[in-house]
Amino acid sequence: MSAEIDVDQLAQVMANGARVIDVREPDEYAEARVPGVQLIPLATIPDAVDELATDDDTIYVICRSGARSLRAADYLNANGVEAVSVAGGTMAWIQRGLDYETGEGA
Repeated sequence: MSAEIDVDQLAQVMANGARVIDVREPDEYAEARVPGVQLIPLATIPDAVDELATDDDTIYVICRSGARSLRAADYLNANGVEAVSVAGGTMAWIQRGLDYETGEGA
């Protein structure tokens, strides 16, 4: 099973420029998201492996609550991409009182 971090740890690694992908669906992403995350819906992760594999750094994966991101991180790790899931997901981020974005923009 892939490694996990909490939203406080995510905020720290993002401050250092970590790459974060959001594996939810576009409508969920538009509702609320962590600032600076890249949308790659879970169903499209297999198509994105080659692009993600070019990143030498760890990729952090977030979803709504942590289940989909863990599945995506497991898949990425099994395919040569170092990935870590964010436990609690976007809901934990918002509940923690951290800034988030809404709307279609990315």
